[in-house]
Amino acid sequence: MKNTAGTEAAKRAAGEAAAAEVRDGDVVGLGTGSTAAHAIRDLGDRVDDGLDVEGVATSYQSRALAKEVGIPLLSLSDVARVDLAIDGADQVALGANALVKGGGAAHAREKVVASAADRFLVVADGSKLAEPLDYPVPVEVLPDALARVERAVRDAGGDPELRSAERKDGPVVTDNGNLVLDCDFGAVGEARSLAGTLSAAPGVVEHGLFVGMADAVFVGDDDGDATRRSP
Repeated sequence: MKNTAGTEAAKRAAGEAAAAEVRDGDVVGLGTGSTAAHAIRDLGDRVDDGLDVEGVATSYQSRALAKEVGIPLLSLSDVARVDLAIDGADQVALGANALVKGGGAAHAREKVVASAADRFLVVADGSKLAEPLDYPVPVEVLPDALARVERAVRDAGGDPELRSAERKDGPVVTDNGNLVLDCDFGAVGEARSLAGTLSAAPGVVEHGLFVGMADAVFVGDDDGDATRRSP
């Protein structure tokens, strides 16, 4: 499930503001989603103008866009560190440094890239801000462990729902070949505690709670301006 609210002007402002932080020689994590896509396109324009960077894509979608706009790419498996990563979020709790990600089912690779980055920059429009988080948490699951993880989510107070694919029968399958449960916990007051509980459940590949990882949040508005906020 995707949180697609917010105007293109706001998304573009946030994405381009974060992209402006990229410097010559950087290795850049390229996030997934409509707001991160604006950052990728802006970086492509700068590469055309001579910017020397290499990108690490977090999904098939971001890889395809980066190739389209001419950003040289490195393989995720070959990269131990990234100078900065730029990615969107389905919901952001400012002041708590907590995000929900995974609307595009790419959160496992997104978290690997974000954790490898010296700086993790989040891009969002104002509709994504919330306190506390209450957006369903995506959980990537090994297919054979689906029933076991569903039980673990219910034990933790959540309501899991297998994500269905659009325009095809059956569930969403991630780039890693796994399934996604969207888990509604209501208001998440203790995101760090819930993150630990989900990570400990056997069969969970990765969950969409990103806690204590962001270094800055760029929030775009409908007038086409962006504000740098503390996470």
